[in-house]
Amino acid sequence: QVDLVESGGDSVQAGGSLRVSCAASGYIYSPYCMGWFRQAPGKGREGVAAINSDGSTRYTDSVKGRFTISQDNAKNTLYLQMNNLKPEDTAMYYCAAVMWSYLTLLPDDYNYWGQGTQVTVSS
Repeated sequence: QVDLVESGGDSVQAGGSLRVSCAASGYIYSPYCMGWFRQAPGKGREGVAAINSDGSTRYTDSVKGRFTISQDNAKNTLYLQMNNLKPEDTAMYYCAAVMWSYLTLLPDDYNYWGQGTQVTVSS
């Protein structure tokens, strides 16, 4: 069993920055892939970024150059640094994990999910 708890969501102005975190506990073993997803009201869940146990990363096109995914293995924590935030980034942000190394941004590929943290960007 893997438990994921997100934190750090907040309300910010457009152009601002925010870092959200995901604390993982339980049995996480390599290879693995962890990802950040978001869901805006009335929309489907969208893959934002993923990182695997090798440290490779993948981003959806809309956040490339603005968001950075990283992990601190000593703290079992996943991060998403978000810069130059836009109103369209407003959503509930979720972290997820799957025990393989393939960098996927498809929600259906992930087995474990957190409860989410809200990010709101105002213009």
